[in-house]
Amino acid sequence: MALEIVLDTETTGIDHRKGHRLIEVGCIEIEDLLPTGRTYHRYIDPEREIEADAIRVHGITNEMVRGKPKMAEICDELLEFIGDRKIIAHNASFDRGFINMELERHSRPFPPDHQWIDTLEMARLKFPGAANSLDALCRRFNISLAERDLHGAMIDARLLASVYLELLGGKERGLDLEMAGARASAAATANHTGYAPRPRPLASRVTAAEAEAHEAFVKKYLKDKALWPTNV
Repeated sequence: MALEIVLDTETTGIDHRKGHRLIEVGCIEIEDLLPTGRTYHRYIDPEREIEADAIRVHGITNEMVRGKPKMAEICDELLEFIGDRKIIAHNASFDRGFINMELERHSRPFPPDHQWIDTLEMARLKFPGAANSLDALCRRFNISLAERDLHGAMIDARLLASVYLELLGGKERGLDLEMAGARASAAATANHTGYAPRPRPLASRVTAAEAEAHEAFVKKYLKDKALWPTNV
């Protein structure tokens, strides 16, 4: 499976068509559904006020983003991190709308729609009629929400990476991928000569009485069906 990018954003409000802007973007690179360790995270000065309702959701205040890089300063590095890889987002139309608006605003090309994968759509197909918010899916898949009090781009991206794994087959699939690597490592090790014989064999811990009792048992009950001779 190719590399993919799990992405989440936080914004000044809910509608980019009304002039709302990005204030945070977080990306996690995954390969074969498992994080590679590469991430991209930026707070962004939106050059406008953050709505109170939005602050109640993500806790990011105007003071926190004042003086942070403006979107024009990070467009190129964000596009470089994403590249042509699939972008995994929950309710992708929301994140896509803001990302595309910001990139277009600064005369940058934006990823085509087919590059995005919407985990909300995936969840609705898998659990029709059920609650399929990110929180609901985490609870359904027993993914801990203990470290999150408020929404945040990086923590939500980490949670979404776990949800995406579950939607595509669950922890068993992730374990299979990890075990495949372990089996390959074990196969390489098997080509070596193995451990050398112990230079000084350990002394037997079987007492004479135990040996006699075992021999009597074998002769009485197993007779010629014993797998090992008792006089060895």
